[in-house]
Amino acid sequence: MMKPQKRLSRRQFISRVSVAPLFPLVVRASTLGLNGAVAPSERITFGAIGIGNRARDILQNFLAFKELQLVALSDCRADRLKSGKEMIDNYYGNTDSKTYPDFRDLLAQKEIDAVFIATGNRWHALASIYAARAGKDIYCEKPVTLYIKEGRTLVETCKRYGTIYQAGTQRRSTASYKFAMEMVRQGKIGKLHTVEMQVWTGAAIRHEKSAPIPAGWNYDMWLGQTPWLPFVPGRVHNWPYFFDTGDGMMTDMGCHYTDQMQWVLGTDDTGPVEFECSGVFPDPKKYMSDTMITGVGKCKYANGVTGIMYQRRGFVDRYIKYIGDEGWIQVDDETDQVKAYPESILSLRSATGVSWANASDHIKNLLDCIKNRKQTLCNPEVAHRVNTICLALTISARLGRKLKWDPVKEQFDDEDANRMLYREPRAPWKV
Repeated sequence: MMKPQKRLSRRQFISRVSVAPLFPLVVRASTLGLNGAVAPSERITFGAIGIGNRARDILQNFLAFKELQLVALSDCRADRLKSGKEMIDNYYGNTDSKTYPDFRDLLAQKEIDAVFIATGNRWHALASIYAARAGKDIYCEKPVTLYIKEGRTLVETCKRYGTIYQAGTQRRSTASYKFAMEMVRQGKIGKLHTVEMQVWTGAAIRHEKSAPIPAGWNYDMWLGQTPWLPFVPGRVHNWPYFFDTGDGMMTDMGCHYTDQMQWVLGTDDTGPVEFECSGVFPDPKKYMSDTMITGVGKCKYANGVTGIMYQRRGFVDRYIKYIGDEGWIQVDDETDQVKAYPESILSLRSATGVSWANASDHIKNLLDCIKNRKQTLCNPEVAHRVNTICLALTISARLGRKLKWDPVKEQFDDEDANRMLYREPRAPWKV
């Protein structure tokens, strides 16, 4: 195991340089940090691991910050690595960004301070753990783990190496969700008893034959820790709907809402004590996907609050709703619209802001915490507990029975369920 690296602070770096021999120099104002620019010695250097659709969406938010610079990219697909480099180089007006087909080579670069991880779900925790061991701070897309015990390892690894970590559940940094949280905590809907959440209907992917691996793909790296299977386009391109590589929509999207539920309840370091979930799974005779198409999951906290997550309807119908004994408040995710009863609650909203689609405030929280070494809004413990709820619901659905959960020991009352807390990584990958 790698020892944590002791990074020079930017102040230490500057002080050491200041005692070096002086030579006549002509430097640009931007090099000195003048005219609103940030001096290179003060910039946080980032590498990006995974350059797919999600990465390209959110990288725009990263690049907007002058105090960071994206210097390297890694992807197991040559086409994405090439186009990703072009995008970054075009933004900076140079050809300086480095590319690495193997993310471990990127992590070995000492000049990189932090990484942005936007791979498929199967890689989120494992890449984060490797990054923490390499001394890098982390922004990682959700869901942050593939299975529950992987999450605890992530928490302990970041703690051991002093890693600053932010999970990409950016709704904690969004005005509409902040307002809903404040109204519930202030008792504007009375005593909260139910949190209702909705994600969209999952897909059923029909069986198809394997195909040659496309040129430029490192398919073995793409699979990562998951079991080896032949390259089947429908499986690879729809990986969220397969248990090996994802966990279905209740986890993939549901973690955004369980994050909000935990935040509102103030239970970031614990969680529910009971789970029950049922759903409709694809017919294995017709379909090769194996995660829920529709379903309903329920979890209960020790204080009696119940969380209900529906997997149904369309992509645009997702929402979270807090129900109390005197009213309710709801945020529609697609429109970022807040609804409430009584409607007078809405008159208390004094500020609006960008929707969840703009992650700038969430990234700023990370950058601030990298500088002051304080915990982020969605630190590893927060992210692990949030994801545990979703994974526990899908375990209940797969077993077809109610499960009790000890959030301290992180164990079920059911041995079959406990065996599903862990998945053996495929060699050579180790958690």
